[in-house]
Amino acid sequence: MRVTVSTRIDAPPARVWEVIEPIETHTRWMADAVRITFTSDRRRGVGTEFECLTRVGPLRTVDRMVVTEWEPGRAMGIEHRGLFRGTGRFTLEPAGPGGGTTRFTWTERIEFPWWLGGPLGAAVARPVLRTVWRRNLERLRALVASGP
Repeated sequence: MRVTVSTRIDAPPARVWEVIEPIETHTRWMADAVRITFTSDRRRGVGTEFECLTRVGPLRTVDRMVVTEWEPGRAMGIEHRGLFRGTGRFTLEPAGPGGGTTRFTWTERIEFPWWLGGPLGAAVARPVLRTVWRRNLERLRALVASGP
């Protein structure tokens, strides 16, 4: 399953990166992320490993993740290594004149386990996850706008 959501944020990419760079604070803008626990000594950059207690409706799971891409101000990528396998990526691109606005795009490619319906379960979940992640981007936009 692939889901992509995107939004414009009235701040330059460097400011948006300041908000998303501390992984431990993603729970402030991701409603489905309940708790983040690091499982590596690293807290930033490629190789950072963590577990995220995730909740979508009645479904709760601990998603094990590792950061696979880290380009400050441009991109952050992760690999899902838990019950749900796949990849996720945030990209930040200057939008509009002067670079004072950011196009923030979030793409997830996730494989559902067979006992959750495999591809059929993914097809049912796609619109739900798209809605949750769009709301998360609204929360991110508000958090960036609220200042440091």
